[in-house]
Amino acid sequence: MGSILKNTTIISLGTNLSRILGLIRDVVIAGLFGTGYGAGAFVVAFTLPNMLRDFVGEGAANSAFVPVLTEYKVKKGDKEFWQTASTLLNILFIALVILSLLGILLAPVLVRVMAPGFVKEAGAITLTVKLTRVIFPYIFFMGLMAYFMGVLNTLGHFTAPAFGHCLLNISLITSAVVLCDEMGPMGLAIGVLAGGILQVAIQIPVMVKKGFKWVFNFRLSHPAVKKVGLLLAPRLLGTAVYHVNILVDKMLASLSWIVGYGGIPALYFSYRLIQYPLGIFSTALSTAVLPVMSRHAVKDDIAKLRDTVSFSLRGIFFIMIPASVGLAVLGRYIIGIIFQRGAFTGYSTDITYTALLFYSIGLFAYGGIRILATTFYSMNDTRTPVKVAALALLINVCFNLILMYPLKIGGLALATSIAAIVNFSVLFIILRKRLNGLEDRRIFSALYKVVIACVPMGIICDTMAKTLLPDPSNAGTLYKVLTLIGIVACGAGTFFLMSLALKMDEAGKIKKWILRRN
Repeated sequence: MGSILKNTTIISLGTNLSRILGLIRDVVIAGLFGTGYGAGAFVVAFTLPNMLRDFVGEGAANSAFVPVLTEYKVKKGDKEFWQTASTLLNILFIALVILSLLGILLAPVLVRVMAPGFVKEAGAITLTVKLTRVIFPYIFFMGLMAYFMGVLNTLGHFTAPAFGHCLLNISLITSAVVLCDEMGPMGLAIGVLAGGILQVAIQIPVMVKKGFKWVFNFRLSHPAVKKVGLLLAPRLLGTAVYHVNILVDKMLASLSWIVGYGGIPALYFSYRLIQYPLGIFSTALSTAVLPVMSRHAVKDDIAKLRDTVSFSLRGIFFIMIPASVGLAVLGRYIIGIIFQRGAFTGYSTDITYTALLFYSIGLFAYGGIRILATTFYSMNDTRTPVKVAALALLINVCFNLILMYPLKIGGLALATSIAAIVNFSVLFIILRKRLNGLEDRRIFSALYKVVIACVPMGIICDTMAKTLLPDPSNAGTLYKVLTLIGIVACGAGTFFLMSLALKMDEAGKIKKWILRRN
């Protein structure tokens, strides 16, 4: 497990830096546009290219590139590995060019489908179409980024891909500060495109150093192309199902006369906060364990594969459940302190917190799904996650329609959490049967202990927040930030002490690491 922890740490550091920069980016965007239609237009315009990034981006790398390239590396050697890598790049390049051109041409249709409520807002459709056409080529660069990520991860290199994501946020922050006063949301669109270019540029020197030489050999008949296609096709369907959930949420959130004004930006900012713990730990862990799982699967070492899954899920519970409780208890204060300035008003804080509260319920499931789906990918099974995701989609749509009227924007977020919990549970049951068990006693014992440890943590955080931060709109910024950090530290300390008292393995490992450092 040492290599997994090392690579997870590298990815986490890069992701953590990216999340910090992303937080600064969101603060800047919130201050400039609040939850008004300018922010909504940018969020919608960025949705489809960002969604397609998962189709041909990290998702493609995780589900198709890494398992296939790992097999060539292990079984056929370096020469065949690099020839195969070159073939895949050529085919991907052409596909990405076609996809980008289609997105630009079909932008008016796509925008009307994604945000039907914008039809009633003067100028919103026109602005969103313009932004979409500028942003859409971003998918071309993200596809190339995914390819480089897959090759480098297969070779055991995680640093450049992990830190490459920081460049998008740096580009967006710069463009927001420099361009948005004159250009409005169009400045953000230009920042997205520039960020995509930079993310690709930083990977190329590392690829060359690792031995890559580009050769144009467009062979659709190559066995690896077929294998990648067979693995990727179900993954694309699964990703499509997942993102249909997001599209449905945004479509319904655009209906401001039902869920309230500013629904799309509220979902965006709240989901961004949810993504911080997910990106820092869950995404990093799932990326790091895939090559390890793939090697176990290739060697048919089920015992080690089972142990890796158990280790990963216990880690997810240990991080995500306390994070979920923390966001639920402190979410309003966090949003008020971070975002409430400029165009981001008290109303914006209220509607964003409502979404965040209900999103936080499913946080452990979001992280767990990534681990379980990654396990299926390592076994060259991309069909099972698709079928389960399709079931989750139906559940999400049904609960969206049921809950959006009584709970407004919170109903859309709660529906997403319910669907995620069902998705996680079904995947767990299927994988447990597939692997003849998943160290169930250890996993459920860890889950039980984490929940118990979170109770005093939540009480302490809630009491301290109500006492020291009765109204986040009052007092100075420095006081609020330092007080919130202090509350979070007290909560984390309480959880850690409780987890030690409950003899949790994860807490024991952290304690040993701290003592060894000292």
